[in-house]
Amino acid sequence: MRILGAAALVAVMVAGLRCGDSPSGPVAGALSVRLTSPNSGADRAILLTIDGPTALTSATAGAQLQLFQQPLGGTTTRFAVVGPLSTGATILTIGVADVGRVSAYSATIAEIAQTDYQLRSLDGYQLTVER
Repeated sequence: MRILGAAALVAVMVAGLRCGDSPSGPVAGALSVRLTSPNSGADRAILLTIDGPTALTSATAGAQLQLFQQPLGGTTTRFAVVGPLSTGATILTIGVADVGRVSAYSATIAEIAQTDYQLRSLDGYQLTVER
């Protein structure tokens, strides 16, 4: 009977240790916002909105881009990104409270401008939020 009790105790301890192997709960980190453009390299400014389940913790423009933003704090934040915009490039990196909830974040284009800052039609443009 003592051996059975000791085996049960060891089994409980091993199970408890295994639970610590993988993180539980939210894992803070960064998500990338990527642009798909039918006019890669011919656009110079984009006005976009990020919506998510919680407020963003940070925002950084992609390489060679300049970022203008509202103060972070709500579940919806507007950004303007200015500079050479290329398809597939990360135009914005956002800090979030839980990278596991990437699908809960969405990015929407409000306006996009070409090199002379004339507005373009949004046809063919898309933003993707990913890890």
